[in-house]
Amino acid sequence: MFRVMSGYLKRIALASSLLLPLQSLSAQPLPVVASFSILADMVREVGGPYVEVTSLVGPNADSHVFDPTPADAKRIASARLVFVNGLGFEGWLDRLVKSSGYRGPIVVASQGVTISFKSRENQTHPHADSGAHSLHTHGSLDPHAWQNLANAERYVETIRKALVMALPTYAAQLDQRAAEYTQQIQILDQATKARVAMVAAARRRVIVSHDAFGYFAAAYGVTFYPLQGIATASEPSAAEVVRIVDQIKKHKVSAIFTENISDPRVLERIVKESGAKVGGILYADALTAPGTVADTFLKMFEHNATTIVGGISDQLDQ
Repeated sequence: MFRVMSGYLKRIALASSLLLPLQSLSAQPLPVVASFSILADMVREVGGPYVEVTSLVGPNADSHVFDPTPADAKRIASARLVFVNGLGFEGWLDRLVKSSGYRGPIVVASQGVTISFKSRENQTHPHADSGAHSLHTHGSLDPHAWQNLANAERYVETIRKALVMALPTYAAQLDQRAAEYTQQIQILDQATKARVAMVAAARRRVIVSHDAFGYFAAAYGVTFYPLQGIATASEPSAAEVVRIVDQIKKHKVSAIFTENISDPRVLERIVKESGAKVGGILYADALTAPGTVADTFLKMFEHNATTIVGGISDQLDQ
């Protein structure tokens, strides 16, 4: 097991010594905090009316640069369960938990997923022999595990176990909700594989804002060339932009995609200089506002798959 968890993550939430039955509170929804919007949606899907979920990082917000406030510490302090992604995604959470005084269980939703690694070397330009991966698979940890729907199933199971232990009175209902949600994930997984398979492998090459699609790449066979690394705080230099433009022309990259949490100006320059087309907007680390195109995890994932395939399938080989 990779030793990548900081102090707060070592208190794995599923330890029975930490998760105490909450029958006395079961008449009211269980107050729960999730670190970011995608995870919060998963918890709501499994917990339904039995939980009241607050997301620290909301829709259209970037978890990589999130700056917690005293109000966030209060939200943590009032929660009975805290759900986090883990894998180094929430670099700010350790100090937030400490400042809040929270001593309850922390559920690491990514427990048990197949972990990918990314090299931080050469991460702003593509490699011709990258196959179905966006970068080499060694080096630093990639936390965006939800981009593979098989991993999303593991998230759901971890969430289910935590909620059942916290709310045993509603175990049957929670189990049923988790089973139905998992079935939806499996259906979407198969549909995504079938949809991508209809596109010639040579066309499955795209530019994205940052390196959040490594798990999608490995699971569904699309090559992603990220402008930024795993986090979003850095931008490629002018020389790196020139190399990216050259690579787009040389390897016939099919489309360029923006994201709802990234500055599109660098991509706009690359589009202008390379002649590549804009394939649309992808949602990697955050949902959109309620009532919009990607306001749930499943809607987000389906939107991404549809947008990616639409962006590359009508690109004619030269």
